[in-house]
Amino acid sequence: MHEETSLTVGRVNRVLTERVRPAIHSSRVPLEIAAHVLPGEPIAPAEGLALEFEPFTAGSMWGPAWSTTWFRVRGQVPADWAGKRIEAIIDLGFDINMPGFQCEALAYRPDGTPMKSINPRNQWVAIEAGPGRAVEFYLEGAANPVLLDYHPFLPTQEGDIRTSSSEPLYRVRHMDLAVFEAEVFELSLDLEVLIELQAELPETSPRRMRILQALDNALDALDLQRIVETAAEARGQLTEVLAAPADASAHRIAAIGHAHIDSAWLWPVRETIRKVARTTSSMTTLIDEQPDFLYGMSSAQQYAWIKEHRPEVFARVKDAVAGGRFLPLGGMWVESDTVMPTGESLVRQFSHGQRFFEREFGIRSKGVWLPDSFGYSPALPQLMRRAGFEWFFTQKISWNQRNVFPHHSFLWEGIDGSRMFTHFPSMDTYNSQLSGMEVAKASRQFKENRVATMSVAPVGWGDGGGGTTREMTGKAQRLADLEGSARVEWKHPDAFFADARAELTDPAVWVGELYLELHRGTLTSQHATKALHRWAEQALIEAELWAATAAVQQGAEYDHEEFDRLWQLVLLHEFHDILPGTSIAWVHREAVEVLAGVITDAEALSIAAREVLAGSGDTLLRFTPTSVGTASGTRALGATAVKPSDFESGPASISERPDGFVLENELVAVHVSAEGLITSAVDKATGRETIPAGKPANLFQLHQDFPNMWDAWDIDRYYRNRVDDITSVTSISGTIIDGAATIVVTREFSQSRIEQTIVLRPDSRTVLLLNDIDWNETEKLLKLAFPLDLFARDTLAETQFGFQRRVTHVNTSWEAAKFETSMHRFVLAQEDDGFGAALVNDSIYGYDTSREVDGDDVTTTIRLSLLRAPRFPDPDTDHGRHEIEVGLVIGADAEIATAEGIRLNAPATLVRGANEVEPLVSITGDGVVVSSVKLADDRSGDVIVRLYESLGRRTTGALSVGFEHTGIREVSLIEDELDDARTGGEFSLKPFEVRTLRIARG
Repeated sequence: MHEETSLTVGRVNRVLTERVRPAIHSSRVPLEIAAHVLPGEPIAPAEGLALEFEPFTAGSMWGPAWSTTWFRVRGQVPADWAGKRIEAIIDLGFDINMPGFQCEALAYRPDGTPMKSINPRNQWVAIEAGPGRAVEFYLEGAANPVLLDYHPFLPTQEGDIRTSSSEPLYRVRHMDLAVFEAEVFELSLDLEVLIELQAELPETSPRRMRILQALDNALDALDLQRIVETAAEARGQLTEVLAAPADASAHRIAAIGHAHIDSAWLWPVRETIRKVARTTSSMTTLIDEQPDFLYGMSSAQQYAWIKEHRPEVFARVKDAVAGGRFLPLGGMWVESDTVMPTGESLVRQFSHGQRFFEREFGIRSKGVWLPDSFGYSPALPQLMRRAGFEWFFTQKISWNQRNVFPHHSFLWEGIDGSRMFTHFPSMDTYNSQLSGMEVAKASRQFKENRVATMSVAPVGWGDGGGGTTREMTGKAQRLADLEGSARVEWKHPDAFFADARAELTDPAVWVGELYLELHRGTLTSQHATKALHRWAEQALIEAELWAATAAVQQGAEYDHEEFDRLWQLVLLHEFHDILPGTSIAWVHREAVEVLAGVITDAEALSIAAREVLAGSGDTLLRFTPTSVGTASGTRALGATAVKPSDFESGPASISERPDGFVLENELVAVHVSAEGLITSAVDKATGRETIPAGKPANLFQLHQDFPNMWDAWDIDRYYRNRVDDITSVTSISGTIIDGAATIVVTREFSQSRIEQTIVLRPDSRTVLLLNDIDWNETEKLLKLAFPLDLFARDTLAETQFGFQRRVTHVNTSWEAAKFETSMHRFVLAQEDDGFGAALVNDSIYGYDTSREVDGDDVTTTIRLSLLRAPRFPDPDTDHGRHEIEVGLVIGADAEIATAEGIRLNAPATLVRGANEVEPLVSITGDGVVVSSVKLADDRSGDVIVRLYESLGRRTTGALSVGFEHTGIREVSLIEDELDDARTGGEFSLKPFEVRTLRIARG
């Protein structure tokens, strides 16, 4: 036979696009439209339905950016449409390639009950009225602007309602009543599934050839002028090829309906609330119509939003959850970033998420569902296990720029040795349409094909919501058992993970962080959001400590409701497009306001508790909120009277020389040049020099920063090729302030200004660098460089409840890809003999490391990433004033670095009062750190203490309790009882082990 493949493919594609799909809806009649444009923010549906409406004509413009228009839609079903399925077809000005990223609507009945959403890929609403009956429904139309357009990443002012255009963005094309032709719809899916399947089969395979012939036969049977009348005959020609069963060894795909609604990104939080309502309305409708369909949604916050703001939608969701068809996933408050939040924040993500799911639905999530976060902390496996989870799911690592991850189903091992069964979908997406390409890819590139048979497919339009469509469920039905294809089945992720673990008896192991070789700039973008978030975390941890102490010792109120409210605000802003700094200006403007409010409210709780504890008096008391890094003679986790002798330690000195200044105390001596650079830093006990000759530290460096794409997200390697050292000084002066040797340096460069205060306090081996930066750059990256006279084989960077090691060489492409990495409060470089230097900070997360050899001299350089200035999605990212505190710790090891990082981030507070305060608990044990002291979430009044081993080695210790109690027992990370709970105050900890203890009040 002559080769006719391309002719058949072209024929099918044209007929499908131009004839079959347009015939799915026939016999259209226009609907009568009226509209009301809201002058401000969205209103409740009941208010929207009661508005006064003005006539509106199809073809008219509507919707300035971020505005809401309510449409009233009326009509009458023609009498001759009896026995037909009737649908309203609505086009608000859609681009079908941008579901979730442009205008949307939610349809309501006149009684206020939701129907379903309207979006570019879901433009229909089923009409319940019969022939001759009146039709009336309402649309809450959201005019969200397109920000990620066909030419993406262009700077725009449309990302904030304060700067967006007032011109209408969209034109209503039509709002019609139409007959839904079910047989034509089914034909369209038959054609689509087969034309996509044949494209993935071997070029001349018999299966492909027979599919192509069947497609030609079907189109021969289809009268293009009588599509409706001949659709069934055309489908009959495809029956045999659609009935052919899949191979016995075919890959198995566990499909789950999905929408991955970003809790904020290219839209503000207030719009996400409506996106969730729209999507869940459509998904509950689809559940009603498709008996096998399962839909999964993560993020307790999103359920809480619709419960509060759209209770009529939440009621439908709750019914679908009870029916086992709508599946709460993930067990977290939001799909958070996992790299930057503290360990306590991740614990609260789990506890607030699981508590909500249990309270509202009577269920717990078995797995953590994080498809889109930008890398995953190596502390996570332990935290997931100790919170009671059994599995972990993501797909983001498939976005790696350089290296292809070697597994899809595997065990992930964390810093403490804990392992968690993990799966990446081999389809490489969380927004599957079940296309032939996606299904074939899932089978073809599944890394475990030798020993396993199955993968997950999250199915639905995502990011901006939308979810699964009836087209996708129709494709799943055809792909359930189809020759040449993987088998597709709607399946609960819990069931998938149980089956996958059972068949994979000896899974491979990946050790350490799941580093994303992309989006490295998210460790730095939007510094104000990051700084306020860290300070809010610490403010809440301290408030819990003092409130718990006051409640136990003085009977004061412990405001559980307020703590829950404040923590949930912090947890929301850990969402993986807020904390990483990749949302529109509106989101970050609100984040700064909200997080500043959290700090104020948390500090108010601390102040009230400290007043109760201290009483009235004039004694100066030092309240110390930490268990390590405390001043000599103070009570850790308590309060001690400040004695005059506390201020009598030998003061630091400063001497001015022609070439700069020398700052000195009993521990270290530091030379600062006339340019404000640190040229020497000597540890007096060992005589070791920390700074290499001729390579000064505290050097600000300015890089051009214009990545190929994803501006706020990415730092591309070539940024290093252009750098300007900022060495010029506007002014420099030195003095003694409150016993501390102090130098103030001002620098002006480009469009910006830095005032840096260099401080060496008595009895401190840390040189503090307080940077007040007025930043007005565009597409630049500001680094602070510290060349160190150290041959460091690796760096130790703090992560949640411990630290992770990263080598300083680039032997492999995996190491070379880590040219920008993460830390929390410190990063440490040290030689094999234990001598090292650490950099501590109060608000930054990104750094890079390099190692250079010059003759016999080896230099390890650590550079901290301070500020960026990308122009998308926020064109004014980071512009303005920032305060960033950094410390160079001279002669540091892991214990010193940990203590100095904690001290910088959780300083003691001085309060006037009458009473010293005994701590609720005290601990012994090398390397043991108390992370949290609080009252139990169950409001029993019991005290919860969380502690961890911080140095990466085994240790023993004991917890002493300072109040009457009836016992100490271990509980889970989220305070669940354990079957094999250890009891008593003595403990042994493995490296980086986290332990949560419950002290029963007597």
